Amino acid sequence: MKIGYIRTSTAGQNTARQEVLMQELGVDQVFIDKMSGKSVERPELKKMMSFVRQGDTVIVESISRFARNTRDLLELVQQLTDKGVEFVSKKESLDTSTPSGRFVLTIFGAVAELEREYILQRQKEGIAIAKQQGKYKGRKAVVPPDFNTVVSSWKRGDITAVSAMKQLQLSKSSFYRKVREMRYE
Repeated sequence: MKIGYIRTSTAGQNTARQEVLMQELGVDQVFIDKMSGKSVERPELKKMMSFVRQGDTVIVESISRFARNTRDLLELVQQLTDKGVEFVSKKESLDTSTPSGRFVLTIFGAVAELEREYILQRQKEGIAIAKQQGKYKGRKAVVPPDFNTVVSSWKRGDITAVSAMKQLQLSKSSFYRKVREMRYE
């Protein structure tokens, strides 16, 4: 049986291109995750790994859709191999049923991980430059809409701090930090 695995990094991204490829390849069953690939804790990936049986072939559009680092890639492929399942990545023309395919898999996995590290490095560098220029302030603090009312009640002694934290759904540290921040605004 041909099993397809599709992944996009966010729910807003389109899976159509990968789905068309799976149709063209005559895939029998497709599993789709719409989340980051940096972790193997993806619901559809787990379902697929449980679903596959000896003699099946797992097909992905590219290695980066399956795993973001070499360790995860090699572990996932080893789990498939242990079950007697082949792994095929169309973009890299990779097929683990051959010795050269297994060798190339290791190389491509390392390249995908290196590419991800470069992206993260460039992102950090860009944020550092933006901070130096005063353009990056970070995420804006989220304050519950009834924060001032609840804090006023707490300060008057009408309610306890614990009650105020529960009403605002804030942890103790968040509650007191926001109270301190509000004093200076």
